[in-house]
Amino acid sequence: MAPQGKVYRGSVKDFQGFDANQDAEALYNAMKGFGSDKEAILDLITSRSNKQRVEICQAYKSLYGKDLIADLKYELTGKFERLIVSLMRPPAYGDAKEIKDAISGVGTDEKCLIEILASRTNQEIHDLVAAYKDAYGRDLEADIVGDTSGHFKKMLVVLLQGAREEDDVVSEDLVEQDAKDLLEAGELKWGTDEAQFIFILGRRSRQHLRLVFDEYLKIAGKPIERSIRGELSGDFEKLMLAVVKCIRSKAEYFAERLYKAMKGLGTRDNTLIRIMVSRSEIDMLDIREVFRTKYEKSLYNMIKEDTSGEYKKALLKLCGGDDDAAGEFFPEAAQVAYRMWELSAVKVELRGTVQPAGDFNDDGDAQVLRKAMKGLGTDEGAIIEVVTKRSNAQRQQIIKAYKAHYGRDLLADLKSELSGSLAKLILGLMLTPAQYDAKQLRKAVEGAGTDESVLIEIMATRNNQEIRAINDAYQEAYHKSLEDDLSSDTSGHFKRILVSLALGNRDEGPENLTQAHEDAKVVAETLKLADVSSNDSSDSLETRFLSILCTRSYPHLRRVFQEFIKMTNHDVEHAIKKRMSGDVRDAFVAIVRSVKNKPAFFADKLYKSMKGAGTDERTLTRIMISRSEIDLFNIRGEFIDLFDKSLHHMIEKDTSGDYRKALLALCGGED
Repeated sequence: MAPQGKVYRGSVKDFQGFDANQDAEALYNAMKGFGSDKEAILDLITSRSNKQRVEICQAYKSLYGKDLIADLKYELTGKFERLIVSLMRPPAYGDAKEIKDAISGVGTDEKCLIEILASRTNQEIHDLVAAYKDAYGRDLEADIVGDTSGHFKKMLVVLLQGAREEDDVVSEDLVEQDAKDLLEAGELKWGTDEAQFIFILGRRSRQHLRLVFDEYLKIAGKPIERSIRGELSGDFEKLMLAVVKCIRSKAEYFAERLYKAMKGLGTRDNTLIRIMVSRSEIDMLDIREVFRTKYEKSLYNMIKEDTSGEYKKALLKLCGGDDDAAGEFFPEAAQVAYRMWELSAVKVELRGTVQPAGDFNDDGDAQVLRKAMKGLGTDEGAIIEVVTKRSNAQRQQIIKAYKAHYGRDLLADLKSELSGSLAKLILGLMLTPAQYDAKQLRKAVEGAGTDESVLIEIMATRNNQEIRAINDAYQEAYHKSLEDDLSSDTSGHFKRILVSLALGNRDEGPENLTQAHEDAKVVAETLKLADVSSNDSSDSLETRFLSILCTRSYPHLRRVFQEFIKMTNHDVEHAIKKRMSGDVRDAFVAIVRSVKNKPAFFADKLYKSMKGAGTDERTLTRIMISRSEIDLFNIRGEFIDLFDKSLHHMIEKDTSGDYRKALLALCGGED
């Protein structure tokens, strides 16, 4: 069932004690007479391997002189019939049927073509081409060429050759050359050399391309996926992204396809059936693991909630188990997590979207703002134009020039002239970053109740210099120490985490591999994932765990978390979520995510602030202000990578009026 030396990762296995004649008879009886026993049909077919199902078809023909697939089509209906019939075809013939359906009639199902041709091995492609010829008497390449066009067609034809290199021996020089060629073909070229992308991504081996993608990230400062989105378009862009995703991890690619097939209103049943059938004897267990890790929900439960009847029962049998119930974490998910930590260690230039204005004139800007607020009505557009197009340092100069020129407080005038969300945004931009953070923290702790999410977001993501500046601004504004207010308003381990972070004493040195291994042991013991016996008390372990996460440097923590994966086969974020709860869990997860990829952490928070009914304007405003001169450009990139839509588009759709206009100016562009 699996290549020699490789562990079988399918969810459907050969049935022990298999008897093709006996199964053929059971199916015949299930369909005999009035109605059919659908339960018996699905139980039998989903518990046999594809090879065994083919033997059952042959036995059925020998015993009854009838075509089993034709009988199943006659007896069953709808999605359940499509699923069962798909299971009866050999994999290559199943792919051939899917592609034939995708290019027949009016229009083309490009997503189906992309999924199959981007994900299949050389041998699977060769088998598909032969099966298509056998089933339909036609040449697959000719049919695809006749139904597609442009660079999309060219790449499909390259993939159809099934000629991807398979040598695991990788040349470092060629890796560097390919990464450089891709950069020069896209980012560094006026226009794009699509042929270079097609040649490298269509021919090089998986192992080679993974290293090319890592090298590309180092020299370009961005992942290859982001460059593809920027340089290519349409179906060609989607195909190349699918190829990259499959090179990185087929299990992750299919987990994402399955999630998108079921999320939101309606279900893309064709996609769901195709993947559940085609991967059930290849890597369904890997897909399940990645699915649960990535979406914090098991594939089993999502199918259960999104489908019904015998169709649901058959899909769940193919899925093979509920990972939420099992509570396990397997190698494929661990590999994906480990790769993410490796990528996070690559130095990427952080860029804001707001830059200092050229030809800056503080007195001229002060006059523009005064004119915008003088007399009846307020010119919000003029205020937005000045405030969002100046750096924070320039805004501070404008405040002084305004005072010198008019003897008035600019912030007080803005406060009296503006209102609502726009006022909060503009006034926030006029404060220094430390003053703004101090104000947000003060609001989070004063009055009834505490906004723990704001405390976590700010304290877990600011560097030492920023934390110290916040402490000074807090003391100056409120005549109290931040540490005292945090201590009096929180309790237990959560208080200890915040107070530790508020000291701004995180180490800033490089990783220490020996220490990282020891730290990983402490993390594993604290999260009850290590068999290593320890003489430390539970409280002592928790203190050391807290100290590691709150005081070790970011490069060191990345190494700790990689060592943790090697030691336990678990990702630290997943383990914390499973074994901790409440504010302590949320604080530690925020630290881990910040260490892994701070722009992605903020992209996720921005997405959650706008998705669904209503908008969390406080979070949206806070992040757009605080990151606009640090890493908002990077956040935009992570946003589109994670959610397949741009931050600009989501702001445009989810906000309105002058508030939207100001946010879009800070966003700095459409991706």
